[in-house]
Amino acid sequence: MTTSPISGSRATAARRVLDALPSGLLIGGRWRAATGGATLAVHDPATGEELAQVADAQPEDAVAALDAAAAAQPGWAATPPRERGEILRRAFELLVEHTEDLALLMTLEMGKSLSESKAEVAYGAEFFRWFSEQAVRIEGRYARAPATSERLLTMKQPVGPCLLVTPWNFPLAMATRKIGPAVAAGCTMVLKPAQLTPLTSLRLAQLLSEAGLPDGVLNVVTSRSAGKTVGPLMSDPRLRKLSFTGSTEVGQALVEQSAKNLLRLSMELGGNAPFLVFADADLDAAVEGAVIAKMRNNGESCVAANRFHVAAEVAEEFTRRLAERLGSLEVGHGASEGTQVGPLINEEQRRKVEELVADATSKGAKALVGGSRVDGPGYFYQPTVLAGVGPDARILREEVFGPVAPVTSFETEDEAVAAANDTEFGLVAYVYTGDLKRGLRVVEALETGMVGLNRGLVSNAAAPFGGVKHSGFGREGGVEGIEEYLETKYVAVDL
Repeated sequence: MTTSPISGSRATAARRVLDALPSGLLIGGRWRAATGGATLAVHDPATGEELAQVADAQPEDAVAALDAAAAAQPGWAATPPRERGEILRRAFELLVEHTEDLALLMTLEMGKSLSESKAEVAYGAEFFRWFSEQAVRIEGRYARAPATSERLLTMKQPVGPCLLVTPWNFPLAMATRKIGPAVAAGCTMVLKPAQLTPLTSLRLAQLLSEAGLPDGVLNVVTSRSAGKTVGPLMSDPRLRKLSFTGSTEVGQALVEQSAKNLLRLSMELGGNAPFLVFADADLDAAVEGAVIAKMRNNGESCVAANRFHVAAEVAEEFTRRLAERLGSLEVGHGASEGTQVGPLINEEQRRKVEELVADATSKGAKALVGGSRVDGPGYFYQPTVLAGVGPDARILREEVFGPVAPVTSFETEDEAVAAANDTEFGLVAYVYTGDLKRGLRVVEALETGMVGLNRGLVSNAAAPFGGVKHSGFGREGGVEGIEEYLETKYVAVDL
């Protein structure tokens, strides 16, 4: 593996991409410094080197961003849906056109491999294409009342100014998944990207402006303290919606803060995804699906498979094959040729992974491959498979958010379902079986918002993404996604 800084033509490309970025806050169509000139540093997690300095927004900057969004809201809501859709379509095309630069930028600030970053650009861009088509399909209805001459008229209208708070692990797709439906519905926005990965959002805002998005519709505030920045907005009556992707703990606090103004909420929170493998499953397909579900984004994904429950008859064979596959993955700087697994986002996250692995092995689990950090610069951790994980291991209850696959076994279908549902989370689950009837029984019994049936990847712009229980509420993507940004108004008409 290589964890050294990139060099040659790719280093030149990186410098070009970074030098072209704005470093300020986007407020009302103008890039400006933070109050007092405060800045925050962005680092490459593969080397620890500083990539850039960006504005560190203060509370008054966030209020100014909401001022701009509120001022732009009436005009934007009145903009014809076709025009809003065409802006999104142009933005989609621009993202595709700039795939190479966007992917390199994401790899530099987040650590994932270039191939994964390119896949994220394709996925993230698709939300703009999907919602460009949904913008012209916002429909009300006109009906006759069942028992009188009254007519019932319903119409859909934009919620109003929205606060969008995105995480560090998918810096492009989590933004486009929120911006796309807001633009289509006619809502203005204040975007607060994660402190660790703000650069992609700044470039995205540039491209949206180039696509024709009017000044003030999208405002971007980068900040080291989300609480300090968004706190004043949560109590401002002009804000009408919050869409948040992040930890359950922060989400719960935001839900409490939202109560004062009864904000519309979309909360995509933590996960603890079970991956069930039954004895009749195609093991080759199950292992391949497991690699996809576990190792996407270095395992730093809310939909990553967090625990593997495998039928006792095939548990040993499945675990062996999975260890072979994960052990063969190339670990290195995400921008280096051939890299399949990059670094974790920071030292805090790596220590959390180490802590969970140490707890599992102290309780009888065995690392068949990996099991330790990688020496040298950056926050690397070896792809790891743990066999014989005991029921009291913390890693079965807590989200590991890293390249670690703990495997445990079950005897019966009911036992498998019970183990899968034994968590406060309910975002996604994965099921591998060759029996269609069993597959449907298990899918219906699982307490999750999404299920991958004989498939290790569920994310799709045309599908509703979201969870139940402590994984949140609301849906992003699909025909359901735009409804989160619309209010229904009913008019009684007396004829």
